[in-house]
Amino acid sequence: MAEQDQGTGKAFRPPFGAAGPGLIWAFDLGDHGARAIETCDAETSGFRWLHLSLAHQGSASWISRLEALPEDVREMMVASDSHQRAIVEGGAVGCVIHDFERDFERSDSSQVGVLRFALTPEMMITARLHPIRSADVVRQKLARGPGIEEPGDALDLLIGTVSEGIAAVVRELGLDVQRAEDAFLDGRHSPSTHGLIGIRRRLAMVNRMLDGLRAVFRRLEGDEDLPEAMLATVERLNQRIQALGADALGVQRQIHQLREEIDISVDQRTNQNLYVLSIMTALMLPATFVTGLFGMNTGGLPWAQAPHGTLLATLLALGTAGATYLFLRWMGFMRR
Repeated sequence: MAEQDQGTGKAFRPPFGAAGPGLIWAFDLGDHGARAIETCDAETSGFRWLHLSLAHQGSASWISRLEALPEDVREMMVASDSHQRAIVEGGAVGCVIHDFERDFERSDSSQVGVLRFALTPEMMITARLHPIRSADVVRQKLARGPGIEEPGDALDLLIGTVSEGIAAVVRELGLDVQRAEDAFLDGRHSPSTHGLIGIRRRLAMVNRMLDGLRAVFRRLEGDEDLPEAMLATVERLNQRIQALGADALGVQRQIHQLREEIDISVDQRTNQNLYVLSIMTALMLPATFVTGLFGMNTGGLPWAQAPHGTLLATLLALGTAGATYLFLRWMGFMRR
């Protein structure tokens, strides 16, 4: 019975035998266009693209026995590490890159998964442990697009799809920051510093993905063993990733600027409140002194026997408060 792949609904169709790989989808790509194939050992008529699930027990053993890949590339494809890296050996290119995971046919930009691929002049092998966004998008593009004859075209398609997903998240984060900024400037539902932490966390995740991807393509671009036919593609993709990094950096600057404006606004409100409280305290000090003075149980208090002593004491307290107000205005402490 075919094993179902989580997230895509596609069935694994391994070749006969327990050691067959977990094949999610596969295409033969040539002048005739894309032709779906059912097994990894099917007859080929051009460039081949295989997408495997590393959750299937047979995938690692099948890749380990694949003579078309150099040993270092095979080891990289079945390794358990998750850091982004690149290997060029014997005309083959192997890379580990990060992409957003998929869950029930929806992209989850809060979870980052690992995609491994090995590229030779004859085929592209991609493998993942959890469902990845770019793999499903690539499958759709291959099914309706022209065939692939050169390995550089396959690399451009895969990395271009990954870059599109990252660019979409960067645009979404940029719009979130713009909406928060508009709300702040309009004075309605002004965002707090804590409210921007979620955006900042997602942006930090995107920046880490881009940093690793830039390091991978700098490594490929500077490798003397990289096939000459792929150099132009790698250079173009490197420039695209650099542009994505600049866009993410622009969003990061927007967040920092908005946070500074929010902090300044909060400080201004705090200072205004402290100013009002200070003025009120200064105005009440003389009145407090007068009421304290007339509250002493000692002899000789003025107006103690007068019929309107309380009124006179009240007028004295108000008068001293008024005199304090005029004094503060004369000294320049009262702002309009």
